[in-house]
Amino acid sequence: MTGPLEGIRVLDLTRILAGPWCTQLLGDLGAEIIKIEHPRGGDDTRHWGPPWLRDSEGRQTDQAAYFFCANRNKYSVTLNLKTEQGVDILRQLVAKSDVFVENFKTGGLRKMGLDYPSLSSINPDLIYLSITGFGQTGPMSDQPGYDYMIQGLGGLMSITGESDDRPGGGPQRVGVPISDVNTGFYGAAAILSALYHRAMGGGGQHIDLALLDCQVGWLVNQAMNYLIGEEVPARTGNANTNLVTYQPFQASDGMVIIAVGNDSQFRSLCRLLEAPELGSDPRYSTNAARVEHREELARILAGRILLQPVGHWIRVLPESGVPCSRINNIKEVFEHPQVQARNMRIDLPHPLSGTVPSVANPIRFSQTGVTYRNAPPMLGQHSAQILQDILGYEAATISELSRNGVV
Repeated sequence: MTGPLEGIRVLDLTRILAGPWCTQLLGDLGAEIIKIEHPRGGDDTRHWGPPWLRDSEGRQTDQAAYFFCANRNKYSVTLNLKTEQGVDILRQLVAKSDVFVENFKTGGLRKMGLDYPSLSSINPDLIYLSITGFGQTGPMSDQPGYDYMIQGLGGLMSITGESDDRPGGGPQRVGVPISDVNTGFYGAAAILSALYHRAMGGGGQHIDLALLDCQVGWLVNQAMNYLIGEEVPARTGNANTNLVTYQPFQASDGMVIIAVGNDSQFRSLCRLLEAPELGSDPRYSTNAARVEHREELARILAGRILLQPVGHWIRVLPESGVPCSRINNIKEVFEHPQVQARNMRIDLPHPLSGTVPSVANPIRFSQTGVTYRNAPPMLGQHSAQILQDILGYEAATISELSRNGVV
């Protein structure tokens, strides 16, 4: 099957994670992604190691694992945009493309004539997405933004981690760059919406996307808890602010997560813990009551859960409709039968290592498909191919551009 975005060409002038994550998703959906990189060094994450990829003979290469997380299904073309020829080549590619994605500092491309007004005059149907830390407007619009600072500034760290009065208390960042990833998803959704608008006769447009905006938008229930409840949410560790019982417990040989989502599931849990009276106790019989008495209830449940191993609970609780799971490390995730059954690890051909592992796209279509056409590319791997196939450059011209440091 072909991807639903087959025939859409995307120029990707992004680096690090938010932009590359966005364009990798579009590439998985079938779009042609041309990643524009500087001839010297390329995307910063190519050098964010260790760990490093090993070649087919087990020798360490200079290819960082980080780069491989967000750059498959792309062609790498090197262009020096500090040269007039490099800018001219990019403009020629814009004329033949559908989408332009960049994460330069606000105004950074304007002085090169690569901002939206300039490029839309070349291609009025162009969808142009700008990803910045703080957006195109506002008092911080000219400042760079990175995931860690956005997690702090955008409130996420204030609700992540144990409270200050507990051991290890204090704000925590999420273990993956979630502000970047979240922004990448918003970016892909915005591009798809703009493509639909264009298909309906609306033409191209500019999309202004900020990491901070996306993080604030992603506060979800915690934002509404504040806006409606008018109380600042606090860190509650692994406990859920709005649901009880919804947290990990210590079993006899490890930790187990019990995620009760309604009163019926709570009554089932109480029966399996041989404490059915808790399910009808007015202090615990409704979720609102359980939230009010969460500490005392957790102590009662903890004593009973400690009596059996993790394996017991992850078997008997789901059998009775009570969601329950163990806490896996990353190795255990990829060894899990469900993850393997869903083919969430894939292997792609790579010129240095023979193959390189990757995490599959989780979307499952019934009619179209997610496609895996190539591994994350070597720097400049496709420069000659793209210049020849799309712009019709002769081999001698490309060689001259290379000698002059343009590509």
